[in-house]
Amino acid sequence: MNKQPPFIAPQKFTSAADALAQVQSIYAQSIAHLRACMQAFVAGDDSLGHVRAFYPLVRLHTDTVSRTGKAEGAGLSYGFVAGPGRFETTLTRPDLYGRYYLEQFQLLLNNHAVELEICTSTQPIPVHFSFADNDHLEGEMSAERRARMRDVFDLPDLAAMDDGIANGTYAPGPGEPQPLSLFTAPRMDYSLHRLRHYTGTLPEYFQNFVLFTNYQFYIDEFIALGRAAMADPHSGYRAFVEPGNLTTHRVSSAGTSPQAEGQSPPRLPQMPGYHLVREDGSGISMVNIGVGPANAKNITDHIAVLRPHAWIMLGHCAGLRNTQQLGDYVLAHGYVREDHVLDEELPLWVPIPALAEIQVALEQAVADVTGLQGSALKSILRTGTVASTDNRNWELLPDNQPQRRFSQSRAVALDMESATIAANGFRFRVPYGTLLCVSDKPLHGEIKLPGMANHFYRERVDQHLRIGMRAIELMRERGRDQLHSRKLRSFAEVAFQ
Repeated sequence: MNKQPPFIAPQKFTSAADALAQVQSIYAQSIAHLRACMQAFVAGDDSLGHVRAFYPLVRLHTDTVSRTGKAEGAGLSYGFVAGPGRFETTLTRPDLYGRYYLEQFQLLLNNHAVELEICTSTQPIPVHFSFADNDHLEGEMSAERRARMRDVFDLPDLAAMDDGIANGTYAPGPGEPQPLSLFTAPRMDYSLHRLRHYTGTLPEYFQNFVLFTNYQFYIDEFIALGRAAMADPHSGYRAFVEPGNLTTHRVSSAGTSPQAEGQSPPRLPQMPGYHLVREDGSGISMVNIGVGPANAKNITDHIAVLRPHAWIMLGHCAGLRNTQQLGDYVLAHGYVREDHVLDEELPLWVPIPALAEIQVALEQAVADVTGLQGSALKSILRTGTVASTDNRNWELLPDNQPQRRFSQSRAVALDMESATIAANGFRFRVPYGTLLCVSDKPLHGEIKLPGMANHFYRERVDQHLRIGMRAIELMRERGRDQLHSRKLRSFAEVAFQ
């Protein structure tokens, strides 16, 4: 017999705030039920039966392709359904996604002038996704008791978490609703838990602009800049968060600051995250993804559920042209994908276009930070194709096969992550960009040696990072509505951003 909270039937709303309040109520009821039953189970209660609770759901019905298109949202590339029909999605963590859900609800109401239905869904919440951040209840149980969990609770079901909607391969059956969002609630919960594991920080600290790097040197500079910002009472950032959720707050105009929270972990996580937090979430998160396309795909698979406004790769690359100098910058306007980690989800015949809004911001940021213009700027900034490979020692392959392909593609630089990050941005409709710095020229005898590398790092890392941060400032000033390009939207796109 199932033990579950009362089902909340569909209620219709014309107010986005009221609809969100109902989502919050349903979710809170479900989570409280699961936590109470789990505590009873840990204490040895065997009378629970099968415990279930369900995600909230939002549904929209429309019988026309036309949109009312109120002026404030008429130019956006999201916020409306593609045609008549029934559309719905499950929802999770309204405490984290409240601002996001409120915007999506309001846009749907503006564009379609119909009511939103909010109710309990039929999608169970896996009990693991109900735990509070510091709950470790499973560690208090014996192996036998843990094995019994699947008899009593719903556990994560991978069939409910695939990326078919984002990949464009999902097709509803006859009579089934069409999706409103790229991600189901279980898929979002799964990634939120993975982010805690990989980055060592809670997902609520992630900001809407994300920088990726493949070197700790950049993180060291970001930490220095973040701590300096917290010492400035006029900084636009209110907190700096490091792994372990170690939070430094901005000093007041009187020079005082709340006590730091959190604790540095005994060892860094696999892909440590750092966050310069703004009140409205438009700050900067930076993640050291390490080396290789597998890490790049892994972390962007999960950060995508946070629906950031942009992510940018700042890293090192091999310069492939003899005219390049060590320390020159490469602004990617195309990609050769030899990373092999996304071939199934995003076929190689799909082009990954450059996004004008990000390209312009990055080029302007280089000019602003270096103080160069015109031909002097072009002398250190090369725009061209970036090739990404999954073989770190590609130059050792026989018969010069990679070199020939890279030459045919007109590539000007090579790394292991940029094409993956851009391709996953395209797949998940997250605006993307790449600005790399030439650290070696293996085709021309300039390989990376310790002495050269140390000098290069000292000269360029700080400047490169400041360029990335300046580009984010420019994008923030110009407005996020300019970033979510129609280039990233498919024919019958979901409504949620």
